[in-house]
Amino acid sequence: MKFRTYASAAALAVAGVALAGTADAQTRDQISIVGSSTVFPYTQAVAEVFANSTDFPSPVVESTGSGGGMQIFCQGVGVDNPDITGASRAMTQSEYDLCQENGVESITEVQIGSDGLSLAISVDGPDFDLTKAEIFQALAAQVEVDGEIVDNPYTNWSEINSDLPDMDIEVFGPPPTSGTRDAFVELAMEEGCMEFPAIAALEGDEQEDVCARMRTDGPFVEAGENDNLIVQRLQEDSATVGIFGYSFLYENQDALKAVTVGGVSPNPDTIADGSYGISRPLFFYIKNAHREAIPGMEEFIAEYLSEEAFGNGGYLEERGLVPLPEARREEVREAAMNGTHMDRY
Repeated sequence: MKFRTYASAAALAVAGVALAGTADAQTRDQISIVGSSTVFPYTQAVAEVFANSTDFPSPVVESTGSGGGMQIFCQGVGVDNPDITGASRAMTQSEYDLCQENGVESITEVQIGSDGLSLAISVDGPDFDLTKAEIFQALAAQVEVDGEIVDNPYTNWSEINSDLPDMDIEVFGPPPTSGTRDAFVELAMEEGCMEFPAIAALEGDEQEDVCARMRTDGPFVEAGENDNLIVQRLQEDSATVGIFGYSFLYENQDALKAVTVGGVSPNPDTIADGSYGISRPLFFYIKNAHREAIPGMEEFIAEYLSEEAFGNGGYLEERGLVPLPEARREEVREAAMNGTHMDRY
């Protein structure tokens, strides 16, 4: 990834936003934000502080999933298109290309902190620990059994490992449009599958298909983009496991507990130092052509990247965000406020 300051192009593109609005006398005085359900609670918290501390109206924040947010964000420049999208994984090359094709030429990438992908269960459920290989065995469409790759036969955790609970595998998780799903597949499923020799011996697309494809026969349930619905389900059924960002576990510690991964529980320290094996960065992306055309955008970005928000002890850390190191926060803040454009090749 390359970066460059893109202020001049952003200023020129402002005219495009204005023209898009004047064609049928449209205007917009609220910031429009879409994207990741994991980033959503952080952005919503910033929006509330911003609305209460300035004269600008509260931004409109929608939880669409990382992939869905990118598709909406990259549709074009103008008041009918959002200004910012949140993401629980980095923008892909194909998404970047879509933005460029649709005239969204200047984009600033902002890493707000880190997050751990949490597997959680009700506090009334059993304590247990999973390896990445066991996660793969529970959730993949195909697994290795006796050296052969077969449709997943496992329906009970104890069938995978007799030390695991004797209860049905029922895991609620994110859909394919979610950045949480993308990160979970990459960090847990794809790493776990490589523990099995027959799968590791596969090549190219064939291996990727086996490692990344989640089962659809019942034990894994796609629960949509609203992670709060997964939390509610876990509270109702103490034998159900959920997959979501750490903030949802953090905010519900009275009702939920972590299923540890490789003996490590997610917390700010284990996520920050990488010892929790399914950690990831969190981002939002700014459409620079909108910065001067949409009232309050600069002030909102400044609030989001203030020490009071995303710094150590800030109100986002209180909601479960793991802050970046101080030097990295300064880099991110400077690039964001300067409208530094990201290039992907």
